[in-house]
Amino acid sequence: MAADALEGLDGWLRLALTPQVGALTARRLLAAFGLPDHIFGASAAALAQVATSAQVNALRGEPEGLPSLREATRAWLAQPGRRLLTLADADYPQALLEIADPPLMLWVSGAMVEGQASLPWPRQAIAIVGSRNPTAQGASNARQFARSFAQAGWCVVSGLALGVDGAAHEGALEGSPGADHPATVAVVGTGLDRVYPRQHLALAHRIHEHGLMVSEYPLGTPPLPENFPRRNRLIAGLARGTLVVEAAVQSGSLITARMAAEQGREVFAIPGSIHSVQSRGCHALIKQGAKLVETAQDVMDELLPASAPTARPIPAEAFAASSADPLLGAAGHDPVSLDALQARTGLSTAELQVRLLELELAGELARLPGGLYQRMGSA
Repeated sequence: MAADALEGLDGWLRLALTPQVGALTARRLLAAFGLPDHIFGASAAALAQVATSAQVNALRGEPEGLPSLREATRAWLAQPGRRLLTLADADYPQALLEIADPPLMLWVSGAMVEGQASLPWPRQAIAIVGSRNPTAQGASNARQFARSFAQAGWCVVSGLALGVDGAAHEGALEGSPGADHPATVAVVGTGLDRVYPRQHLALAHRIHEHGLMVSEYPLGTPPLPENFPRRNRLIAGLARGTLVVEAAVQSGSLITARMAAEQGREVFAIPGSIHSVQSRGCHALIKQGAKLVETAQDVMDELLPASAPTARPIPAEAFAASSADPLLGAAGHDPVSLDALQARTGLSTAELQVRLLELELAGELARLPGGLYQRMGSA
């Protein structure tokens, strides 16, 4: 990659690594100053109009880890089929610009990226999500639906997780006619220099050859638990609709469905046995307004043609957090750590992270630097 192109990305890397500056503040700074280089060239007084004093101090220094990330990025981009997109890039997917919190940068890899004047983002995409421990029927449904979508020219977006995600990617790869658009897009919760879970290493390589791997996380980012619920907004955002194949009531797949509804996308669910725990999440979605579907054609009929009136989406209010949520009471009104919240609520780490993300998306809780959380609004 040309040195000047990497130099243009340097400011973005620095902004992403700057401590105390989260995505929301970064977007405010970009709105005020235009580009990262302008942010870092601004005076402390000008920065103070947008950022706190602690954030201004952080912006004035070079963040730890920047030199090593810069070199890792240079080596990664030198390999074929690699791109690093920023919000200012013409190739940044329009679908993600339409969501409330698009990532500052997108790391993209795929064989079809090489030699392309522009990235081949899919024109028609459907997200398929569900349980990491599906029933045999659930895994089969995911694979068969995905294969049908791919055969019809649709791209399948999922998260490379075990279970339904993996089955969906496999089905899409089986059904793809080998067109010039990606058969499937895997949105992951790690840096693209690693594959998680390791059981999907071979699958990831196949997706690289016939689709796209996408991440908002810099190289070297490990599979942190909090990354996976957050990446779900990108899975929903890249697709015109989200299909939940099988999910328990507490499944992370319901987060993706919620995000899809909040983004104005359609939500679909496959029904199952009333005796199956893995179907209760889908049944709950259907009660809330998700479209019950039995075939891939049912989904495509709802989403096509693009100019036709869309089906009634699930109201985002159906997913809104209650202001009386006991977790908000446990949070109090001062910054609090995850460990403290776990001790106060007795929730497991996984349950707590899901609930914290729900409250964050509802605007009732803010995630602060240092792994702290704080309740928003008046006491």
